Amino acid sequence: MTRNYSPFEIARIAIGRRWWILVPFAIGLAAAPMLARFAPERFRSEALLLVIPQQVPNDFVTPTVTQSIEERLPAITDQILSRSRLEQIIREMELYKDDQSRQVMEDIVQRMRTDITTSATGRDVNSFRVTYVSDSADKARQVTARLASLYIEQNLKDRENQADSTSQFLTTQLDEAKRRLVEQEKKLEEYRKSHAGQLPSQLQGNLQSIQTASLQLQSINESTNRAQERRLLIERQIADTQAVPLPTPPPPPEENALPSTERQLEVSRARLEFILQRYTPDHPEVVSLQRTIAELSAKLEAEGPSNAKDEKPPITAAESAQQKKLLDLQAELSVIDFQLKANRSEAARMQRLIASYQSKVDIVPTRESELVELTRDYGTMQAAYTNLLVKREESLLAANLERRQIGEQFKLLDTASLPERPYNELQRYAVMASGAGIGLIIGLLAVALLELRDRSFRSEQEVAATLSVPVLALIPAMQSNGERRLARVRSLTIDAAGVAVLVVATAIVVLWRLGL
Repeated sequence: MTRNYSPFEIARIAIGRRWWILVPFAIGLAAAPMLARFAPERFRSEALLLVIPQQVPNDFVTPTVTQSIEERLPAITDQILSRSRLEQIIREMELYKDDQSRQVMEDIVQRMRTDITTSATGRDVNSFRVTYVSDSADKARQVTARLASLYIEQNLKDRENQADSTSQFLTTQLDEAKRRLVEQEKKLEEYRKSHAGQLPSQLQGNLQSIQTASLQLQSINESTNRAQERRLLIERQIADTQAVPLPTPPPPPEENALPSTERQLEVSRARLEFILQRYTPDHPEVVSLQRTIAELSAKLEAEGPSNAKDEKPPITAAESAQQKKLLDLQAELSVIDFQLKANRSEAARMQRLIASYQSKVDIVPTRESELVELTRDYGTMQAAYTNLLVKREESLLAANLERRQIGEQFKLLDTASLPERPYNELQRYAVMASGAGIGLIIGLLAVALLELRDRSFRSEQEVAATLSVPVLALIPAMQSNGERRLARVRSLTIDAAGVAVLVVATAIVVLWRLGL
């Protein structure tokens, strides 16, 4: 049978079966305190941290921390949310007491991680919020304040540690670079010592020495040539002097004759005076003449006056002059021979010196290529050492800056708030009202089911539409007085029971809200 329900008909059915709807609704409403356990009060506290940039310009002090706050904030959060750190906070602040008796610490730590939230306030992280959710408003504020202080401390600690680590690393590298530089300097020093005179920087000195030695050699050769010419002239003079015949003079007086030893001593002394005008007292010829003079002097003293009668007749003045001339020429010839010998020795020494300097000049290109390689490595090491030294000093400045807490840091802009009401109040109301809603839905479904199962006719139109026969008369239901009284009592009893259920449900909710 198809039945059409008008709004009036629906209202009549709802009123007639009101307790099918109200009783499940009241039962669901009374279950609100029980459902509230599934949505406990949760208080959320938050603190706002401001990112303050480095107070000293980067042009003056280059920071060692190059990562942006967007890159560092997750790392700092991971350190704060580590198991050891959170477990320490849980034990110190006595959090999750009920859960500690029936759950392991790892689950409690994981729950605390879900209760902590860190979020940036904008696209550019100039500030960020730290929030914590707890069953207690005061606990939420305390934990949030603790977390905010941990963010500030951890940021300072991380920046200081990174600056110190950078300084230590650069110091180690600087020491290594210095060691290698010193070793290279020792190699260069040993190379310069072992090849002294052959270095490119000494090339001009070597060339100048060759030029000077060549001029000296030329001067020696010229002196040798002049000495040889003078020697030939003296030899001719000696030959000419010896070839001249001497006249036989009358014998000189006895008193004018000189002993031969004395005469030799006199000639030797005259020759010594002549040689001393050209040579120093240490000259071999001078030393030889001095020795000869000493021997002649000793001989003359040994002869004495008594031997004067045994001497030969004294020589004539012409013989004495000729002998003196010959002695002078021979002395000069000896001097020239000695000079020629010295010149030849000096010329040989100059030639060896020139050859030595020339060999040094010839090997300069080889030494230059070797020195270029050593110097190139030394220059590279010196540049690396200088660069490391500058960076080390900059890192020390940055580390000192971090220790003085004037680098980039976090500042507590808004302290941890004390929540005045649960942040999940709407959620709790929805959970508590879900029982009443479910009861209402169950009541409506029950009424709809009863209406679908009811096959009775309620109007003559339904009879005509169903049976297709005309309705001749309507006979009302006849009830006795007892049946009417019984129906009235039953209706009142149902109404009273329904009202009682509503009152009890309402009382339960009111008392629960009042905390009684």
